Amino acid sequence: MSFVVAPGAFSVLASRDQAGAMVGYSLGRMHWMGIVCGVVILLVRVLRIRSLTALVAPAALCLVVMMILTVISQVAVSPKMAVLRVRMGSIEATAAGNPLLAGFARLHSISVGLESGVLLAGMVALFWMVRETSLAR
Repeated sequence: MSFVVAPGAFSVLASRDQAGAMVGYSLGRMHWMGIVCGVVILLVRVLRIRSLTALVAPAALCLVVMMILTVISQVAVSPKMAVLRVRMGSIEATAAGNPLLAGFARLHSISVGLESGVLLAGMVALFWMVRETSLAR
């Protein structure tokens, strides 16, 4: 998301406020899709292995980390950012020293950190899933 959609939105749309609104909307939808997909993958692992021990394998633990970070972003960080966005009216027109803008920037930094953590955990999960598959052969 942050590597493709956000840069595209900020380069194509007429204002940073419009781009931010589109990215926020898309991110919310992607968060819920990611959570649902994570739950489905964990359920399939349990059904395939026929044991709850499937949930303590490294790949599954990475999926759980991804889901936790995504939930934190969706329910704790994104709503606060949305409130600040509304209170400012326009991020673009808000003065640099405004405490609302500073708070938004801090939350944005946290959001980027959480999304980066999800990406990293996903890459590690993929490594473990590939390793599991190759060891099963």
